Amino acid sequence: MDVRLEPWSEGSLALLRRINTPEMRRHVGGPEPEEALLARHDRYLAMPAAGGGRMFAVLLGDEPVGSIAYHPRDWRGERIYETGWNVLPPYQGRGVAAAAGAALIGIVRDVAREPGSPRTLHAFPSVGNAPSNALCRRLGFDLLGACDFEYPRGSGTLMRSNDWCLGLGTPSGA
Repeated sequence: MDVRLEPWSEGSLALLRRINTPEMRRHVGGPEPEEALLARHDRYLAMPAAGGGRMFAVLLGDEPVGSIAYHPRDWRGERIYETGWNVLPPYQGRGVAAAAGAALIGIVRDVAREPGSPRTLHAFPSVGNAPSNALCRRLGFDLLGACDFEYPRGSGTLMRSNDWCLGLGTPSGA
């Protein structure tokens, strides 16, 4: 399967609009209005310059079929990397998310070698999102338990999520 991650670009806005549907966003509060979607797209474009994170379009061959990201955040007194993903319905259940997740984990493991980088990668799928929770297990994450998780960050809106954690290795020289 030819699954690749491509850095988010201006052209990725069309993919973001395809993801912004009731079906795709049912576990995260539903579709966003256009203004919020454009602000999200701008945040994704700015992630690399903002320090430590990146959004990617997931490509199957040359077709954009989803998105996946990582970024640093503070969680329960610790600096972590957080990840999240989307795969469009026609491509779900075909191993695309698993291939994209494995590719992202490789990228984050490389980034985590830098001094001072977070040592864990967390995913916070809704407790009711069985496919995403199964993907976490398949990718080797450990389930730490259910939690109340603010999404989108800064919104004050809490969703009931599972906290999945993947260790990224030991610091250099340790």
